[in-house]
Amino acid sequence: MHLKFFNHAHKFLFTMAVKLRLQRHGAKKRPFYILVAADSRAPRDGKFIEKLGTYNPLTSPATIELNRQACVEWLDKGAIPSETVNRIFVFKGVRFLRHLHRGVKLNLFDKQTAEAKFENWLKEHQSKVETRHAKHKHKKEHAVVS
Repeated sequence: MHLKFFNHAHKFLFTMAVKLRLQRHGAKKRPFYILVAADSRAPRDGKFIEKLGTYNPLTSPATIELNRQACVEWLDKGAIPSETVNRIFVFKGVRFLRHLHRGVKLNLFDKQTAEAKFENWLKEHQSKVETRHAKHKHKKEHAVVS
C-alpha cells in the first residue's frame, strides 16, 4: 500500500507543473512560434500562463524576441524548458544571465558587475553572429555565381 502511494506521489513531487515551451501558430508549412510558460498538462497550443517571446524560423537568420527577465524569473521558480527553448535560452543569453543573477545572490559580485559582464557577452555574441551570417551570405552568393 505504501509503495503504491510513493510511486504515485513521485510523479507529482519531483516534476514541476510549469513548462517553458513553444506554441505553434501560422499557416501550414509557415510556422511561427510563441514562447510561453504553460501548465505541463495543457495541450501544445492550448492555455498558457504567460507569453515570454516569439520565434520565427522562416526569416534568415531566425528572428527571436524574448523578455529575458521574465524567462529568468520562471527558471528561478523551477519551470522546466523544453529542449528547443533551452537552446534558444543559451543562444539569447538567458542561461548566462541566470548564472550572473545567482552570483549576485551569493555575493560573489555586485549587480553592476553582473550587468557589465552581460553587456560584454552580448556585444561579443552579436559580433560572432554577424560574422557567421556574413560568411553564410558570402558562401550563398558564390554558390549562385558558380
